[in-house]
Amino acid sequence: MVGQAQDSAAPKAVSKEWPADRAPSELKIATWNLEWFFDDFKANNRSDVAKEQSAPSREEWEWRVGNFAAAIAKFEPTILAVQEIEDRGVMQNLTKVLKEQFNLSYRVAFIDGFDSGTEQDVAVIFRSGLVELARREQNNSMFESKEFYNLSKHLITRFEWQNGDRVIPISLLNLHLRATADAAELRQKQTKLAHEWMRKSIMRGENVIILGDLNVEESVGEVQPGGDGMHTLLGLDTPEASDNLVDLLERAPAEKRRTHLILEKQFDRILASPTLVDGKGGYKFKSIEVLSQWNIRGTGPDADHWDTRYTKDYAERDLSDHHPVMATFELVP
Repeated sequence: MVGQAQDSAAPKAVSKEWPADRAPSELKIATWNLEWFFDDFKANNRSDVAKEQSAPSREEWEWRVGNFAAAIAKFEPTILAVQEIEDRGVMQNLTKVLKEQFNLSYRVAFIDGFDSGTEQDVAVIFRSGLVELARREQNNSMFESKEFYNLSKHLITRFEWQNGDRVIPISLLNLHLRATADAAELRQKQTKLAHEWMRKSIMRGENVIILGDLNVEESVGEVQPGGDGMHTLLGLDTPEASDNLVDLLERAPAEKRRTHLILEKQFDRILASPTLVDGKGGYKFKSIEVLSQWNIRGTGPDADHWDTRYTKDYAERDLSDHHPVMATFELVP
């Protein structure tokens, strides 16, 4: 499990017999909610909403896969955390097109979640470095405390890269939290659980990233105790500063922080441990971007996107109601 294999973020000596994957000079970590990335085969869907939101035809599904692949090929993330996907199969469809049409090799990290209402899930595709993946659950004392709420859509992945004779580890938690403003209390409990899972790793000085579609109503600069969960997820509810994370979206220009196609919201975030900001963990934060240019197609954003997702002319049709967000880190010599 995350945090058990390494005691700190400091790069470790690598095995000469089984070296880790070579560290890329730039590590690009992105998140993107792909908005109901469900194929046209409905026989394996149980809920009505999953069937209704699935691609209406094979042609429409192939269009979505091809255009998402083309967009991803524009920014070539090392790791891409995705939300609102159906299952491993749709991600394998995506990675197949990335390889065949764009000569980009990605692998899929996926474990079934438990959102039976929407059947949505999360996954990670990556170019190198994966050594472990897992899900976690509350223990009995957590459940009985009523302070936490289950994370039905999450994935923990651990990566290691070799830089010379050292290994750089990073643990990544991909989240898709409860949506809508009236779910703030549940989101607060979900963020408390997510931070608790990663807290010891952060305090030990390990490289940790929490990212995904957090669905928080709080924008950068508006985070407050008892709010929508960001204060908790950043570690600001605890007395120690050693378990704090950095919201990297704060480092983007104020006018370029919107991550939603239709709403003036910053739902999609990338939070990093201080070791990844100051470079002590082997990689140092360089920049973060909301890549709306690869999501918006045609003359501008579709204000009617939710009503025309499968009917608008292909040339004008935007891909998702969320924009991809990517943080870039530079390898420390």
